[in-house]
Amino acid sequence: MIFGKIEYLNLLPFHVFMKRFTRSSQERMSMQYYKNVPSSINTRFVARKADAAFISSIAAKKYPHVGLGIIAKKEVLSVLLVPQDEYEKDSASASSNALTKVLGLEGKVMIGDRALSYFFEGKEHIDLAQEWHKRYGVPFVFALLCFHKEKSLYTQIEHKFLKSPVKIPQYLLQKASKKTGISAKNILYYLNYISYDLDASAKRGLKLFYKLHYATITTRKNF
Repeated sequence: MIFGKIEYLNLLPFHVFMKRFTRSSQERMSMQYYKNVPSSINTRFVARKADAAFISSIAAKKYPHVGLGIIAKKEVLSVLLVPQDEYEKDSASASSNALTKVLGLEGKVMIGDRALSYFFEGKEHIDLAQEWHKRYGVPFVFALLCFHKEKSLYTQIEHKFLKSPVKIPQYLLQKASKKTGISAKNILYYLNYISYDLDASAKRGLKLFYKLHYATITTRKNF
């Protein structure tokens, strides 16, 4: 079984959970990981070269998923728009590029740990999730945990992950800090802004995003 693994800090608690889950379950011997940025994970999943993954919400619409996602209730800190005169997408992204278009904004899209470092440097930016919430008052769903098979397994993962808060060991925090250049304190601060529960309000936000995105691409086609 191949799981597409996005190694951004926003999924650090989930990866800690999965390590423990596979160690104590029958999946421990069969789970393999394909590691890459979100856009590459999307491509591999769509081609059925990964059995499950957190898929960018813009690409996840056609696929079954459980109630887990990467969700910003308000601001997110790691999905930014850097001011500049022209639009420039982030090649690692899908949903964030689409969100920028839905919001009608211009600038350079920056996601992930690179964007988080930029945020903590205090440089000028627009937090795209925060801008979304200001306009529509609902969370923004960046990704969903999708699967091609083994629905019962991923439902079990969903329930166990949401039921028990994950404590990240200090050695893993320090390892993540060394890799990203972001302090352990700031990593924990950042993770407070990430939600994984696809609750009713998140579902409303996702439905609205799909509606607005469809309207945006339809408008572009008509011109």
